[in-house]
Amino acid sequence: MSRLRAEDVTLAYDGRVVTEGLSFDVPDGQVTVIVGPNACGKSTLLRALSRLLRPRHGTVILDGESIHRLATKDVAKLLGLLPQSPIAPDGILVGDLVARGRTPHQSLFQQWSAADEAAVRTALEATGTADLADRPVDELSGGQRQRVWIAMALAQETGLLLLDEPTTFLDITHQIEVLDLVAELNRRDGRTIVVVLHDLNMACRYAHHIVAMRDGRIVASGTPDDVITARTMREVFGLDCVVIPDPISGTPLVVPHSSNVRPSRAAVTTLATTRPTETEIISRDMPSKEDKWAFPLVLRLPNN
Repeated sequence: MSRLRAEDVTLAYDGRVVTEGLSFDVPDGQVTVIVGPNACGKSTLLRALSRLLRPRHGTVILDGESIHRLATKDVAKLLGLLPQSPIAPDGILVGDLVARGRTPHQSLFQQWSAADEAAVRTALEATGTADLADRPVDELSGGQRQRVWIAMALAQETGLLLLDEPTTFLDITHQIEVLDLVAELNRRDGRTIVVVLHDLNMACRYAHHIVAMRDGRIVASGTPDDVITARTMREVFGLDCVVIPDPISGTPLVVPHSSNVRPSRAAVTTLATTRPTETEIISRDMPSKEDKWAFPLVLRLPNN
């Protein structure tokens, strides 16, 4: 049984119900990515798992106990959370921000210790931010800031880490930088990590387990190969696409259809040779090489 799970939870803000009767077990020791369209309940589920939102019905279980029966400080010693677009105090230095991750371990009778110092140093080194310790956070690039926020969460020394859209507003290089760090933390320390992402192809590259949500319910859950299929993409996103192997990782790669773009002859050939069992290509009056857009093409989407 997993350390963190939601049991038959109904989640709501005031009178608006976001999800009803949802159950979800977070796989231990894996990277789980939650995907889905805007306002489908991804971040709401993450807030419930982190104790920021109390379910109207049902419960969230952490290490065998209802998470809302645990003291806030005790939860913070077990579970770290990086919310969407966190804001650092003006002028705060990187080292001081990361040190705030040790707050759950402080008390009136237990102030800053050598163990706290070691935890901060380890977190900075793990995220490649040790050389930034004396710099103001607001002078850093987007990717550097995200690594610093993750360092703060690591300084809590928790086995569970929840990240809500950690790559939002980052360029592609910084997105990969942050997700490579997430993968490394999982590989090296066996941390259980849950991430909310919008990029399906990044989700497939980095996740062991994917949860696809729509309208407050879980539509599909499992490995990237099991979840990211053309059928599921239509059901979850209303998206017509073909799913092919990523040429780098071999994981599913979602290629959307567009009414404004016709597949080229090269695309037709590639699909016919790489996905013969999943994609039926029907072409009539094939054009000459000089008139590559002249022919009608129908890509019949796979049934799976």
